[in-house]
Amino acid sequence: MNNILADNYILDDFNPKALAQNIANNFKTRRIEENITQTQLANQSSVSLGSIKRFESKAEISLKNILLLAVALNATHEFKELFSKQQYSSIDELTQIKEKKTRKRARKND
Repeated sequence: MNNILADNYILDDFNPKALAQNIANNFKTRRIEENITQTQLANQSSVSLGSIKRFESKAEISLKNILLLAVALNATHEFKELFSKQQYSSIDELTQIKEKKTRKRARKND
């Protein structure tokens, strides 16, 4: 169930807990579709059974463990795109971006 505002913003897209729960739900669905029990997955991934149960029920897991689970479920391709470069919708947009100086690091806010 998504929360939708009048101007079509989906609040769950800005809510880290809702995003984490969505990821956990997708993970559980994938695990079940692959017909793998939590115990089998724990053995295959080297992630503790307790961590898997906590992830599926409370959406809490370390980055290391979620990556180990993704490897075990052959789902690492989704992570490769996580913070990838922005896609451009037109040549003009790409030209404007290229004209700006590429930053090497973030600026401090004083």
